Amino acid sequence: MDFADIEKLYGGLRVADVRDGMDWIGLFSKGTVSRSVRPVVPGTSMFGPALTVRGRASWVQPETMTPDDYTKWAREYWYGSMHIEPFTEDINPGDVLVFESPDLGVGELGSNNTLKFLTRKANGVVTSGGCRDTDEVRLQGFPVFAQYINQTMTQGRLEYESHNIPVTLVNVLVNPGDIVVGDGDGVIVVPQEHAEEVAKYARQEQEHDKEMRRKMYAELGWELDDTVR
Repeated sequence: MDFADIEKLYGGLRVADVRDGMDWIGLFSKGTVSRSVRPVVPGTSMFGPALTVRGRASWVQPETMTPDDYTKWAREYWYGSMHIEPFTEDINPGDVLVFESPDLGVGELGSNNTLKFLTRKANGVVTSGGCRDTDEVRLQGFPVFAQYINQTMTQGRLEYESHNIPVTLVNVLVNPGDIVVGDGDGVIVVPQEHAEEVAKYARQEQEHDKEMRRKMYAELGWELDDTVR
């Protein structure tokens, strides 16, 4: 399924609608990512096919060195060969990056790499790990969902393992190409083989909700907005 098809199915749907769609086809309680994963950038939302990435804990221990030598070690060795991001070149427009990361208290996402994902036209990123540089991340407006906020860089702590493989996002299995939707209610994952049917009933329930809310808007004398049109 290409992104144009996914956009027709999931564009404008809320996480709550998708949750309803999952229930409607019998996938009760499946796909909902742990409530500990929250949006870093309030008011943003995302949907798209998963580009999966797995990181792992590192045993690399930096030697004692001068600050200038450490700069060279971090930039040339660590980010040149250990915590690399080869998956960036595989991002297609509309992708949502999904990171499986151990709980190391590391800010693997930050203003630099999330901005890079944006230049590749990704629709968002979610991690079971952490995010840093949050003031800049919020200014960038790119949808980022993380389990925690942290200050720490990755060197000597977290390294790249592989991508485009099945990963576990805290409590949910995510396969490459599964549909990932995120907003203020959190994140939900739809197995790609159920994507069309889930979207059908999600849209049905969204339209039903809009119809009921439009009536109450009228009773209150409110102008219609995009949430009820």
